[in-house]
Amino acid sequence: MTPPSILPAQGSSLPVPLDLGGRTALVTGAAGGIGRACALRLAGAGAKVRAVDRDAAGLEELAEAARGLAGAVELHVLDLTDLDAAELAAAGTDVLVNNAGLQLVRPLEEFPPDVFHTVLTVMLEAPFRLIRGALPHMYGQGWGRIVNVSSVHGLRASAFKSAYVAAKHGLEGLSKTAALEGAPHGVTSNCVNPAYVRTPLVEKQLTDQARAHGIPEERVLSEVLLQDSAVKRLIEPEEVAEAVAYLCGPQASFVTGTSLVLDGGWTAH
Repeated sequence: MTPPSILPAQGSSLPVPLDLGGRTALVTGAAGGIGRACALRLAGAGAKVRAVDRDAAGLEELAEAARGLAGAVELHVLDLTDLDAAELAAAGTDVLVNNAGLQLVRPLEEFPPDVFHTVLTVMLEAPFRLIRGALPHMYGQGWGRIVNVSSVHGLRASAFKSAYVAAKHGLEGLSKTAALEGAPHGVTSNCVNPAYVRTPLVEKQLTDQARAHGIPEERVLSEVLLQDSAVKRLIEPEEVAEAVAYLCGPQASFVTGTSLVLDGGWTAH
């Protein structure tokens, strides 16, 4: 399939709209939060979306929300700790969105080693295997888009989040390596780096953060989560999905190996 023109029609100042008709996109962690928003955005652009998550009920809700969109949504119930299955699931995809994640807030000396291992497996090793599974098809057709949903924690560390920060920093390096190797084959690889997003993952942190910092839950949002952000609000999943969509569009064909930061000014400090 020939990629759409990078430039708008002659005499027009309008950008080329995102059209993923005929493309297959895989989104991990698609049952909720950022993943759900990405799946709906890409399906709305015409893609056939493979929605991957271990939450079967959440996937069913996604399918209901996707009714009437230009593209189709296929549900794939999958635990990403099954790395072989993850790699197989990515075969034949044109767009890969590595989004799935989990979080535990604990001091290093109290952090359970098994949880550390699981976080690194789901958030770093699984993306590697998914990229590995997707690249042969992408290389074969001379086009592909890899978008890794990283975090401001891929660029900055926070106390009590050793596994999450380590995984996101590793994902940044993996993404850049994929960009360098993929460039001769028409494949781009980028990260999207939001600050705290209004998702169940963030909402579940409130109790853990309150315990770790020794403050009431109602103070966690303003005094911990949003302390370093110049924009004092949570970012919405749909805002992150728009950044992902941009990186899949024709205007971003020269954007690769970088991190698109949506952090409300956090890293401006």
